Amino acid sequence: MPIHFRAFPAAAAACLVTLVALRAQDPPAPLVSDAVFKNIQVLKGIPVDEFMDTMGMFSASLGYDCVSCHSPKIYEDRGAFAETTPLIQRARQMIVMTNTINKTYFGGQARVSCFTCHHAKNRPEFIPSLALQYGELMDDPNSMVIFPDDRTTVDKVFERYVEALGGIQRLKATTSFVARGTYEGFNTGGNQFPIEIAARAPNQRAQVVRTPEGDAVKTFDGKTAWAAEGWRPLPLLPLTGGNLEAARLEALVQFPANIRGAFMNWQVASTTIDDRLMQLAQGSNPGQLPVNFYFGPDGLLARIVRWNRTAVGTVPMQIDYGNYREVGGIRMPFQIVVTWTDGQNTIALTEIQPNAAVDAARFARPAPFKSN
Repeated sequence: MPIHFRAFPAAAAACLVTLVALRAQDPPAPLVSDAVFKNIQVLKGIPVDEFMDTMGMFSASLGYDCVSCHSPKIYEDRGAFAETTPLIQRARQMIVMTNTINKTYFGGQARVSCFTCHHAKNRPEFIPSLALQYGELMDDPNSMVIFPDDRTTVDKVFERYVEALGGIQRLKATTSFVARGTYEGFNTGGNQFPIEIAARAPNQRAQVVRTPEGDAVKTFDGKTAWAAEGWRPLPLLPLTGGNLEAARLEALVQFPANIRGAFMNWQVASTTIDDRLMQLAQGSNPGQLPVNFYFGPDGLLARIVRWNRTAVGTVPMQIDYGNYREVGGIRMPFQIVVTWTDGQNTIALTEIQPNAAVDAARFARPAPFKSN
């Protein structure tokens, strides 16, 4: 199965880069864009993981893949990412333009982004569409802006969720688990590889994908997150900002009894996903972007949507949960699909062992990725 490059902008459109030769030891410090990549002209001084998210913004906004902007020579020589093509030069101009607009008219807030004009097209439309104007109105269930519904409360939503899972006592009695199954995604070429996930309450999580090239590891120890995966720009990448919060959220959701108390402010609304009516609970904390939790007619968590700020705008991340089965008296999702602007991954679990003994070392900083 071929890789779908629109879902693989890890070094994507207008990335303006090539990797600097990596040291054999740990990643260089500071881990910012122009310390790791060559020929960075505009997106300087931002964390490497945020820099890669900006590539996802370009890909999602223009419908591009890597070679849409970069030299075709990148397939044989990663150094070719540093070559300045006409589209890379135009991308630099567009970043300056949007930054100027935001600074001049929106007080520096990132209200205008690539997607504002492009909407997944390489050239923005400047003529109104009558088909769009008079066509059927389509609401986006993943919107950050919701319209609160006072007919229910967040406590009722979570009470129903907890009961659907098996009850609060059984949830609290589950303090760890080890799960095994398969993983496939943009970085596997459609192939399935074994995965093992370990989690420990209240918010520690580690996963290992065993690929032919080597073990791809992600860990979160409750405070710090790391990725040692072959497709990353560095063999060991600390996750920062919104990516760190995403790792925290993935770990938190492993133990659902803790979700309600993890956010200070909540709003409740309703929406529709695939013709199914969903209750939407949006949680937020001061200084952070909100997180949307979607619960289906059965009361179970069906989707999470969160957002991540980047130097060129805000990008979404969606996690879908399905195939719930009973394990040790509680219901747990055996299918997890993670979709974001850098790709899509599917985890299909085959077994979950609750209350397994999990060594704390599994959540610590992993060794840098090393090819077999």
